[in-house]
Amino acid sequence: MEFSYQVQQLADAAKWLIQQIETKKIICFKGDMGAGKTTLIKAICKELGVTESMNSPSFGIVNEYQGEAQNTIYHFDLYRIKDEQELLSIGMEEYLNSNHLCLIEWPEIANNLLQNDSIAIVTINGTDNQRTLQLQFYP
Repeated sequence: MEFSYQVQQLADAAKWLIQQIETKKIICFKGDMGAGKTTLIKAICKELGVTESMNSPSFGIVNEYQGEAQNTIYHFDLYRIKDEQELLSIGMEEYLNSNHLCLIEWPEIANNLLQNDSIAIVTINGTDNQRTLQLQFYP
């Protein structure tokens, strides 16, 4: 499945993605540096009722947000993670098994931990103003 949008249509892209993922709890975001992964995740969180300030968890690895009805959302940025052992030491398995929404940037380092039927993979491609989301479900 694909969805193309311009930057000013970011909220529409977030709404489309939320509708498509339905009950999926682990959403992996792939794309080049600067492709808009964090920006899209912020838009998704806003659509899910997060009102607090959101930023990239680049240095903290994971941010926790509260959406509507106190639904917990975890936002991961695994760019700086060196190996799977580091993920295990931060309790990644517990997050993934929490039944809360997990939005993961740079998920490749966690491939061994992401063997679950509730995973969707979003790949972002495009230029500065035009983006395309490609959505796949695992497996």
